[in-house]
Amino acid sequence: MKRPTSADRRNFLKTGGAAAAGLLAGGVLPARASAATLPALPVNAKTQGAMPTRNLGKTGYKVGIFSLGGQAALEKANHFDVAVPIIERALDLGVNYIDTSSIYGGPERWSEQYVGQVMKTRRQEAFLATKTKERTREGSMRMIDESLKLLNTDHVDLWQLHDVGLPEDVDAIFAKGGAMEALIEMHEQKVVRYLGVTGHYRPEALMDAVNRYPFDTILMAMNAADAHIHSFTDQLLPLVVEKQMGIIGMKVPARGRLLTGWTPPPLEQQQHSWEGSAIATSTGVMKMRDAMRFTLTHPVSTVIIGCDNLAQLEENVRIAREFTPLSQTQMTALNELAAPVAKQSLFFRFTDRSKG
Repeated sequence: MKRPTSADRRNFLKTGGAAAAGLLAGGVLPARASAATLPALPVNAKTQGAMPTRNLGKTGYKVGIFSLGGQAALEKANHFDVAVPIIERALDLGVNYIDTSSIYGGPERWSEQYVGQVMKTRRQEAFLATKTKERTREGSMRMIDESLKLLNTDHVDLWQLHDVGLPEDVDAIFAKGGAMEALIEMHEQKVVRYLGVTGHYRPEALMDAVNRYPFDTILMAMNAADAHIHSFTDQLLPLVVEKQMGIIGMKVPARGRLLTGWTPPPLEQQQHSWEGSAIATSTGVMKMRDAMRFTLTHPVSTVIIGCDNLAQLEENVRIAREFTPLSQTQMTALNELAAPVAKQSLFFRFTDRSKG
């Protein structure tokens, strides 16, 4: 399939933009003839034998319960020698969902570069998800154009709104000329297969977003500390379950801060990192197996976890393969175990949003 050019999209904007705006206002998009077609959903032949699978909402896709996140090794600069083998090995092990974003790896978008290196030859083995952090239609159109180039593909399986945390985020996205128009247009052009929303800051904004538009998926922070601060599992999770959305859990080990063996970096180092929005003073309290089992016991489709090396990747696949749900007693015990390290394990809920 030929990837639509920027000129093609600009022409579509003249006719499709008004229709997209009409849908946001509660109207119905008219049927539009399109030469573009999407290939069949990706298939990784090794997934079924590698780990349990679950429905990705109503998409019809059976996703392995462990999926590869696009951070950790995959967002470091000039890291092809480490990142690309992790992606290749993930597919070899049966992982069939890869998450990345236009902002992972800074302006160079290293994460999309690494994933794209593998997608050159293995595109049909992975359900490919990326994101736009832009809040306008035009900004998001530029993001998807570059994503397609870097990912070496003519379509992505899931395009998501990145990091929706505040009411003003939602208002901007759904305003005239907002990012939602770009998502709808790219979906109509069959450049993106499904649409999603992501967030980790506050549940209320995400609840507003999913009540305004029938997104296919939500990517939301869910770890054993969640219940203690601005809980996503109290109200947001039941809402998206009711809507039968594909639910992807993230921040499962909280960048290691929940895990035994993790020790706080020096204070100065923390102060110059994103995680330093909540200074860590304690070592972690649980094993990766417990952290993953806690989130997977919830009604999620899959969890995405970034890996620093092949050993971490292989451990995560093994945990997924051996997964059995926890009892309510076990869940409560892990939740209580996480209480003393809740703030450092939910550092992403303490970011100064005024900085943009």
